[in-house]
Amino acid sequence: MLEIFASLGLALELIGGADPTLLGIVVLSIELSLVAAVAGAAIGLPLGALIAVGRFPGRRSLIVLLNALLGLPSVVVGLVVYLLLSRAGPLGSLGILFTPAAIVVAQTLLVAPIVAALARQTAEDAWKDYEEQLTSLGVSRLRAVPTILWDARFSLLTVVLAGFGRAASEVGAVMIVGGNIDGVTRVMTTAIALETSKGDLPLALALGLVLIAVVLAVNAGAYAIREWSARHHG
Repeated sequence: MLEIFASLGLALELIGGADPTLLGIVVLSIELSLVAAVAGAAIGLPLGALIAVGRFPGRRSLIVLLNALLGLPSVVVGLVVYLLLSRAGPLGSLGILFTPAAIVVAQTLLVAPIVAALARQTAEDAWKDYEEQLTSLGVSRLRAVPTILWDARFSLLTVVLAGFGRAASEVGAVMIVGGNIDGVTRVMTTAIALETSKGDLPLALALGLVLIAVVLAVNAGAYAIREWSARHHG
């Protein structure tokens, strides 16, 4: 027990002293997660809105598939991306395996279904409110997508934040495609796993505390946006 408290004390010192190793890992993690969240949103938001307003054969099956992808194991995504980006894979010529770009690709594939599924529900609710008005104006379902996305922008921002949280907390896929290379692809989650296995508890605890703080901040931001939107646009 004393060892745990001592490690926690050292972890707080690392955070308070802005340890360069700690900061490097945290900054890289946040940068990659932000890029993945934006890329996932660029794919997921329009896809979710199109599914919400569209009426086409196989729509229900597509919704079921999209919801099923929410539970897709991250290690499976990592394996698929690894096979695609490996030297023998179809995208091996890009040479991005075990680089930050590979991590972004894997995180994006995990974030996009979450954003699309949540955006679909949000856009579907908005479409119910505006369908009659937009139809009377002669606006097609396809042309209505940007309007729906803009009207629900505050709710959809919380969806994007949820995607960022998913990317920031990912470990399995990141470990497979990133290789956990020090100073190159080592992010908070993979560093926590590595440092714990090495017995370096202070750094692992410090990173764990920062990761928890990041996730809490993201959720607090999402909650604040929902509350503000409800008060001003409810």
